[in-house]
Amino acid sequence: MAKVVSTLFISADGVAEIDPDWHFPYFDDNMGRAVTEDYGTSDVLLIGRETYDSFAGAWPGREAGGGDDAPFAKQLGDMRKVVVSRQPLEFSWRNSELVQGDLVDAVAALKADAGIKGILIPGSISVVQQLLAAGLVDELRLLVHPVAARKGRKLFDEGDRPYHLRVTATEAYPTGVIRVIYAPADAPGQAGYDDAKEQLATGS
Repeated sequence: MAKVVSTLFISADGVAEIDPDWHFPYFDDNMGRAVTEDYGTSDVLLIGRETYDSFAGAWPGREAGGGDDAPFAKQLGDMRKVVVSRQPLEFSWRNSELVQGDLVDAVAALKADAGIKGILIPGSISVVQQLLAAGLVDELRLLVHPVAARKGRKLFDEGDRPYHLRVTATEAYPTGVIRVIYAPADAPGQAGYDDAKEQLATGS
């Protein structure tokens, strides 16, 4: 089965709708390496309409411009891009297609496709939220910025039950950004204060 990986820039208070004012000052070579690694996990991009419009409005021009980011722009252009939209789209960026039918069913079919290595969701908060609820996200790769954004859409919506996660990798960068990779996990066993107090250290 192909892995579904969500990669997000996120603030310390959980805002995943980035503001350039608090994001770009923290973007260094470590974050660039992390982004490159994330894109290396997959050969299909799954993105929402807003993310597609943003990417398609920028990356083809950067590829044509031949600057430092042109090789990465070409990599994005060459990848298969599956776009989630309730409205029909006329695609201007190569290798782009509209998701067919129900999102959850379509992603389950992509995961089961033996010809697909991995599916990466950059940004696209609403898509990630739907797939988290359906249990289809295999990894959350978060670059946590040392800032409380205080406004903007958060990654996790309100719901009836918590999402339990396990940490599979962490890195701390000199900028204060922390890279955390999570995978879904089973809920821990039941416990209360009586269990917790036994773990408190006693003074000498």
